[in-house]
Amino acid sequence: MNTPIRRFAGLYRDADPLRLHMPGHGGLTDGGLGCEALDITEVQGADDLSCPGGVILESENNTSALYGSRHTFYSAGGSSQCVKAMLYLAYTHRPEGAGRRIIAARNAHKSFLHGCALLGLEPDWLLPGSESPLCSCPVGPEALSGLLSTGEKPCAVYITLPDYLGGTQDTAALAGVCHAHGVPLLVDNAHGAYLKFLSPSRHPLDLGADMCCDSAHKTLPVLTGGAYLHVARGAMAPYEASARQALAVFGSSSPSYLILQSLDLCAAWLDGEGPELIRQTARRAAQLARGLGLPEPAGDPLKLAIPASDYGLTGAGLARCLRASGIEPEYADPDWLVLMFSPLLGPEAFERILGAMPQRRPIPRRPLTLPPPGRMALTPREALLSPRERVRAAEAVGRVMATAAVTCPPAVPIAVMGELISARQAELMAAYGIEYVDVVR
Repeated sequence: MNTPIRRFAGLYRDADPLRLHMPGHGGLTDGGLGCEALDITEVQGADDLSCPGGVILESENNTSALYGSRHTFYSAGGSSQCVKAMLYLAYTHRPEGAGRRIIAARNAHKSFLHGCALLGLEPDWLLPGSESPLCSCPVGPEALSGLLSTGEKPCAVYITLPDYLGGTQDTAALAGVCHAHGVPLLVDNAHGAYLKFLSPSRHPLDLGADMCCDSAHKTLPVLTGGAYLHVARGAMAPYEASARQALAVFGSSSPSYLILQSLDLCAAWLDGEGPELIRQTARRAAQLARGLGLPEPAGDPLKLAIPASDYGLTGAGLARCLRASGIEPEYADPDWLVLMFSPLLGPEAFERILGAMPQRRPIPRRPLTLPPPGRMALTPREALLSPRERVRAAEAVGRVMATAAVTCPPAVPIAVMGELISARQAELMAAYGIEYVDVVR
């Protein structure tokens, strides 16, 4: 497969022109990074991400063919940019009779809330069972159908799959419910860019989603910030026609050409050895799980969520054990340690993890669970744009959240802007180490 973006950048570097254009390093290596010569802007022939017709469009077409999408759009602003763009598209091309309501699973990333606030959308939450951890929100088709059958027609349904702990759901069933009600399904698939290349595919595009975003940089060999906005083949044509505008509203007019080159090179990798390396890594992750006495990762096979109580520790304590052996995990909280596996890892990495884990000493522990949402006192937009003050989380009960109370990762809000903070939410903030929150003044 051709890599047109990377090819152009290489030719430009090799021509060694006198660069009388941005960026300010001028392609010289005095900055010390070593990548300056390939870091270019929209010079003649480099194309323009906001309205491509050359090498960028050619590369996007390559990736679109790999994913089987109507079109796959590149983002240098991560899935956060793509999430907001999906919301923009869902609202500006909303179904007849729909307003500003959007049905969403509660474990949404903070970028979803920021998008809702900026666009004036009002989330109607799909809630998990009483024993669900913060990062997960299992939703059944029946519950979704019930919510779709009541109240104002929503402009879209929005879910996060896989979630931060690797959990997934029956996306095809949820898509079927959405389409039966004439509503599009949007999926935050930030952690699942590689799911297309399992056998069979588990990617949302192949399970009925109308649009989804992938953080390519999370699980594929792409620089941080590289992401995809996919419009499904069966989705309405206006989504594709308006996607550039949607991305431009929430993105920089100077996207990183280094990130674009990495997305370009990744397409060639996925067209070559990538899929077999992905499947091989999934097999090694399953073998590691068995060696640790854990269930094999199912929905997200490149992620292993380890219950820390199995080792008599908190997630943070278990992370310290790994760091003592030079291993840095993806995420740790009071209950969980999360490991994410790159498809470029060799077998020795998994042996190293196995050797670094402490002896199992299970202890009883009642996991932290997501409390019910607080009562909405303001819309997300009203709260985000209100004057605010910072107070101790323990003293915030009854106050109106002005932002989203999150730890990052996983950036899943305990309380969202516009909610009255409940005592249970304040307790969970303390458990996650959130000492201060912004409230409406």
